[in-house]
Amino acid sequence: MGISNWELGEEYKNGNINLCAMNYKGYKELECYIQAKQLRIYISTLVKKFPSHEKFLLIAQVIDSSRSVTINIAEGYGRYTYTDTRNFFIIARGSVTETMEHLSTAFDEKYITEGELITGEQKCEIVFKLINGYIAYLDKSKKEQTKKQMTIRKPNS
Repeated sequence: MGISNWELGEEYKNGNINLCAMNYKGYKELECYIQAKQLRIYISTLVKKFPSHEKFLLIAQVIDSSRSVTINIAEGYGRYTYTDTRNFFIIARGSVTETMEHLSTAFDEKYITEGELITGEQKCEIVFKLINGYIAYLDKSKKEQTKKQMTIRKPNS
């Protein structure tokens, strides 16, 4: 017994979903997600040495921003429209730059070493570039889909 159009939703009926290309765990295989998770783990370890008075300030902020990257990648991947997906990846990218700023603040406050700052910035840069690459992939796919739909709709001459 197959899945009905009703179970798949309007996007499937309208031809907006490639079922072979998406699955609910697929985001975990994206390189941008894998690297963002590594960044999140790095941050989680790094903040353990921050002073306790930063618990509800810088620690909370940098943990939240690093978690926001993976959360928004996952949520964006789970969206069924180009616009929603792209927007969540843009938010994830913004969270990467926010995380970089928190690392800079931690360095300025002498909570982390220059080496830890450089490592964190390098991890952020990798994730930032990978997210940009995925956004470019989404844009290219959308253009190809639009071009294909325009070709299909052309009346015969």
